[in-house]
Order: sequence, then C-alpha cells, then structure tokens
Amino acid sequence: MSTASALQRSVIMNDLQSKEYDVLVIGGGITGVGIALDAITRGLSVALVEMQDFAAGTSSRSTKLVHGGLRYLKQFEIKEVAELGKERAIVYENGPHVTTPVWMLLPFHKGGTFGKFSTSIGLRVYDFLAGVKKSERRYMLTSAQTLEKEPLVKQADLLGGGVYVEYRTDDARLTIEVAKSAIEKGAVLANYTKASGFLYNDAKKIIGIEATDLLSNETIQIHAKKVVNAAGPWVDDVRSIEGKTSGKHLILSKGVHIVFDQSKFPLKQAVYFDTPDGRMVFAIPRNGKTYVGTTDTFYEGDPRNMDIEQSDRDYIMNAIHYMFPNVKVTDTDIESSWAGVRPLIREEGKGPSEISRHDEVWESASGLVTIAGGKLTGYRKMAEAVVDKIAASLNTEFGVASKPCITKDIPISGGEVGGSKHIQTFISKKIESGVKAGLTHEEADYLAQHYGSNVEKVFSYVANANDTMPKALFAQLQYGIEHELVTTPVDFFVRRTGNMFFNIASVLAHKEAVITHMAQQLNWTDAQLSEFTELLNIEIKRATTAK
Repeated sequence: MSTASALQRSVIMNDLQSKEYDVLVIGGGITGVGIALDAITRGLSVALVEMQDFAAGTSSRSTKLVHGGLRYLKQFEIKEVAELGKERAIVYENGPHVTTPVWMLLPFHKGGTFGKFSTSIGLRVYDFLAGVKKSERRYMLTSAQTLEKEPLVKQADLLGGGVYVEYRTDDARLTIEVAKSAIEKGAVLANYTKASGFLYNDAKKIIGIEATDLLSNETIQIHAKKVVNAAGPWVDDVRSIEGKTSGKHLILSKGVHIVFDQSKFPLKQAVYFDTPDGRMVFAIPRNGKTYVGTTDTFYEGDPRNMDIEQSDRDYIMNAIHYMFPNVKVTDTDIESSWAGVRPLIREEGKGPSEISRHDEVWESASGLVTIAGGKLTGYRKMAEAVVDKIAASLNTEFGVASKPCITKDIPISGGEVGGSKHIQTFISKKIESGVKAGLTHEEADYLAQHYGSNVEKVFSYVANANDTMPKALFAQLQYGIEHELVTTPVDFFVRRTGNMFFNIASVLAHKEAVITHMAQQLNWTDAQLSEFTELLNIEIKRATTAK
C-alpha cells in the first residue's frame, strides 16, 4: 500500500526496491508528479524520486499564477495561448481549493507598451483563444474607472485599463496535491532520494537507477522499464550521469518576488503592468500581504543556494515606484522574498524574456526520456505527452498495454468538493466543523480553503494539540508529517503552508516548537536536528535578508 507518511519512510524505501516498475520518474516538481499521476491512472506501475522535497525547485517559487498565457500573445504564440487557456480551466476545476480566479487590472498610459486599442483587441483575442467563459471575459475601463478600481496606480498620463481574469494558485500545494493523488492511486513517491547512477542491460539500455537515500545515506537500486528525466533546472545534471551530453541544453532564468504587509503597500486589486524597460510585472494582494515580481535575468549556479541580490530588489522597487508613485516602500519594508529559476531550452541570441517557455520531449540512445521547459499551467498536458510516448514504447518493447489519459476529469487530492461551483458552499460547511473541533472561525476558514476535501483529516489532529503552538498550526504539522511527507521544517514552512513567504511572523514565533515536535515524531539524530535547524535558519535569512 503506497503511503505519504514521513513516519513510514522505511516502507517507501522497501517498496522502491521491491519490483520492476513500468515507469520511474526522476524529479518531484509539478511536471514529475504530473507524469506520475497520469501514468498510474493509465494502469502503469509508477515510482518517483526527488533529491530535495517535492516542489523545492521552480514549482514553489513561481509568481503563483496559473496563467492563461496573455504574455505569449505578445510574442504571437497563438497555439500556446489557446492550449494554456484550456488547461487553466482544467487545473481550476480539478483543484479549486488551490486555484482561484482573480480579476487582473492592466492599466495603460501614454507612451506605454499597451494602448487602449491594442489592449482591447489583445484581451478580446485572448478571451477567444483561451476559451474564457462568458462571466470572466475582459472589460475596459476609463482612466477614472481604473483609479476607482485601484487608486494606487500612477495617475499621470493614465489613459484607462483593461480587466481580465487570471487564476491565482499556491504552486507548491498544487504540486503536493498532485503527488498525493498519485500516491493514493498506487504510485510510490520518495523525497530526499537522489538518482546517482543508471542501471543498464547488456544492450546498454537503461533499466533503472541507483539512488541514494539522503536521510540515511543508504544506496538502493530501483528497476524500471522506462525512466523519465523530469528534473526541471537539474535536467542537464541528470543527463550528465550518462557522461557528456550533446544536443539541447537548458539555460536558467532567475525570477525574484518581494512581499510587503498591506499596511505598507495597501493594494486592493491585482495589477499587471509594464515597466520602463518594456517588461511586465505583477503586483498581487494575498492574505493581507502584497507581493510583486518578477525579474528575468540569466542565472548560472546551483538553484538550491540562490540568493536575492540587491540589484533584484532594486529592479522591483523601481517598478513599484514607477507604477505606484504614492507607495513609499523601501527595502526595510520587505517582509519576505523568494527567488526561483525557470528552466528554458537555450535559444541563441535571445534574452531571458524572449525565450519561449515551450516544452520539449526527447529520448537518448540508452532510452532515457527527458522533458524540459514548459510552464506550471501546462503540467497536465505535458504529462500526457510524455506518458503517450512512454506508453507506445512499453507496448512495442514489452507488450505492456495501458489506458488512454484520463487526468482531464480527475480531481486532485483535496479537490473532491463537487467542482468549482460548490467550493464556497463546501468551505462554509467545513468552517462549522472546524469550529466544533476547537478552532476559531478564521482558522477553520483558512484550513478549509488550504486543504479542501482533506480538511476533516486536518481537523482530527486539533484534539491532540498542546500549548507549544497554535492548534491550527499543530494540526497542519501533524497532518503534513502523516499525509504529506513533511520531512524537514523547511518543507513545512515553505512548501506545505507558505508561511515563510506570507506569514513570516508565524515562522519566527513557532519555529522552535515545530522543530522540537518534528524531532520527536521522526526520531532525528542529534546531527539531523542540527542540520535541519541550520537549513531552516538559512532559509529564514534568505527570505528576510533585506530587513
């Protein structure tokens, strides 16, 4: 029986070695877990390893939007816009607890990138291509209406604005919910397990991997008929295990976001605006905070140890002061921040903002299937393309039959709420349940929105809470350990709760209690206690270094 409990790690490690899998995925970001879910629902046996935590790379450090692809319209990537728009609707329908529509304001000024006519036509074309439903289609505003919608927007030379729908998401929670879905359906997934070598047959075809359990330093072998490299920014690193790589290569683009409390930056309306250098930046209100980003610069180095430079902060600050001149924030007002990389397929002569975000799938002579590039929004479709390719090979080479893709109509874990139309009714009912369990109305509301149809399991832990931390936080932590493979405090504070970015005060107030509880639950050694505490402190410093 597959498990998502960090308390059952030995079971997971034994399962990985117990048989030959049809598909083995390297990489636990949204692309990798999407492939695992697609493959397991087609009747294939599936294993997945991730050297860090799920979503630890790009999939927890995006702008946290399931884009419909408006920016690609500007680059005339028509097919991209049409496909992303349709996929966005599917992502929302299958997981309305982690994705929600938000109206986005696109102001236009005299001399800016967009004018009234181009904005109106562009958004109309976008609505058509993306298949936007009638209730969410764009509408245009006068300059007075634009300022009424968001008074902080620059008044000088303001000509008006367009309003369209984007979908806000919690990227890391979307990833973990897809991972849990795959596990619930029988896939075996392990974090902190690094692919360190390939296994070959006499014909020099890959038949599995050698992997290192980074928690125990034990080496295991996992056998599989087909191995997929979905390692995101580390795709080339995985390929290099075979030796020198040739052909396509990745180039990394760094994106930085900074977060303010709304008392400092009281934005009430999400805004997508152009900067003096012709790029586009988002400013988005979320849970009493406002976050702004992103930068777009080439990056060389290890994405695991990526710091935010002063130049990154300066770029975003300049963009804020350009579009919101009455917002007098400085670096000392930054509560937290994050940096991530976009793994792009190299295109000579193009800058990071010009390189297409398209994905590509290819196979090496030894049979390693690699997927690179792509976007969060298109994860399900990317997974379908990869598994289509694998399924054909499995059938031809091994006589293994599989079903067609069905992920379009499968709610992800937590998404069993009766569809997007019923999410608010569902949350209202669960608030009552949470209050009965001993939570405040606000805590119950937050947890219901955060966990969707899994929230009753979260509520069940409230009764066991002690006075070392708030009841809701304890319930999240224990649920995370037993049902979401929470292994380190960074997993919990960054990727399962998002508190590192949007509630840093909670992290600082309760980090010691969380560390103590996890150490007891997971039987950490003294060395692990020291290591995981230090890693958390590094992440806190990285997120708050401007303060």
